[in-house]
Amino acid sequence: MVATADEERAALIALLQTRPQGVTWPEITAEVLESGSARAVWDKLQPATLMDIPGEADPLAEAAADLARWAAEGNTVLTVLDPRYPERLRSIHQAPPVLFARGSLVPGDSAVSVVGSRKASDQGLKIAATVARELVDRGITVAAGLALGIDTAAHRAALDAGGRTVAVIGTGINKTYPASNKALHAEIAQRGLLLSQFWPDAPPQRHTFLMRNATMSGYGIATFVVEAGEKSGARAQARMAVEHGRPVILTELVHERNEWAKALVGRPNVHVASSARQVMAIVEEVVQTRSLVARLLESA
Repeated sequence: MVATADEERAALIALLQTRPQGVTWPEITAEVLESGSARAVWDKLQPATLMDIPGEADPLAEAAADLARWAAEGNTVLTVLDPRYPERLRSIHQAPPVLFARGSLVPGDSAVSVVGSRKASDQGLKIAATVARELVDRGITVAAGLALGIDTAAHRAALDAGGRTVAVIGTGINKTYPASNKALHAEIAQRGLLLSQFWPDAPPQRHTFLMRNATMSGYGIATFVVEAGEKSGARAQARMAVEHGRPVILTELVHERNEWAKALVGRPNVHVASSARQVMAIVEEVVQTRSLVARLLESA
């Protein structure tokens, strides 16, 4: 019997919550994508018993109840099999098995990540805001991580310019981090899109922000690093973007001050830009190339 969409979602949530036979989340994602059905994977890893055991919880029923509660909180749950799941993100090996969303989901959303230091300089904040406005002028979504500094400047400039911005956050979607961005968190949910790959009430942890950076890279068509240190999340995202085959644009600030940036230059699709005009010229080339590839694939 073919499972319904709700049954498929519940089966995936149950798999992630119980991890039968000790399977990891990436292993679950790979198996679900290969089989095309979370319920089929559930039945394989957690075969039905001949009789119910009194007092024993039903993971599928609990997952269905969680899904209903999350929906009542205003969250949209997207599994990796959902047709609304971002297609570009699904193509990377770190694709989250489930996403929680608030706001507008745009099929084929063309987004450029604008990332950098939380303790940004005035120059860095100005560059982030300028590039965000330029992206909006071209109908391109501004993606960032809702952190202080560069992220906040990029989100704020995009919204003020009347454009679309996506916040890929490192906590559960019901949490606001940092607390000072509570109003911005709510505004993006109303006017853009909030995305989280963590359980809705998950607190911030160091590793969740690195996972968020991989998701942000996978979601977008390119990553622009405004300012970053030797051990920053922006550095990690730049490296992951190269791994994902996404163009990376570094400012001269980043290139001059960081050994990791110097090491990246020379890799395919890694660029250094000295002005917002140069950044946008690279972005426009990326957009044109993607458009040409899409037309060639359609005609093949």
